[in-house]
Amino acid sequence: MRTRHLLFAAATGMIALGNALPASALPGDTATSISVTSGFLSITVPVNAGSLGTRANTVLGGVISGPLGQVVVNDARSAAAGSGWVASAISTAFTPPSGPAIPASAVGYTAGAITKVGTATYTANDPVNLTGVAPAVTATGITGDNSATWNPTINVAVPGGIAANVYTATITHSVV
Repeated sequence: MRTRHLLFAAATGMIALGNALPASALPGDTATSISVTSGFLSITVPVNAGSLGTRANTVLGGVISGPLGQVVVNDARSAAAGSGWVASAISTAFTPPSGPAIPASAVGYTAGAITKVGTATYTANDPVNLTGVAPAVTATGITGDNSATWNPTINVAVPGGIAANVYTATITHSVV
């Protein structure tokens, strides 16, 4: 007889605990939540732009200009109003398989039209020399998430009397 009372009391206690509901939940409701964290500031650039162009050697030299390909900055940091970012570029010298190179000081960058998403003011800085890290596009006055896309033109001042060859360089972008 004593065993029956303990089992009944234990079963009654479990039923009472099982029916306890949070104050804000109704029968059939399930409380749940999600977390959204801030995103990242990132830059995407073309892997290989290919040839920027060709020109015949002349005594005075000249400029070869060509499109690099689409550059995209995405800013999903939910940055504070008024903040900003700077996308920069730097170039190595344009070097042939052998012989003198065209220095990075002869390499310029023109951002061109900037397509934007979100609220910010975008400025094309158009550096004329990519010897060091140079601001290419600046975003200021940001409110919330934003994105900018442009297709820069690279301008290479080819000196006169340079050897006929294929010259290659690497242009590196960064964003902070």
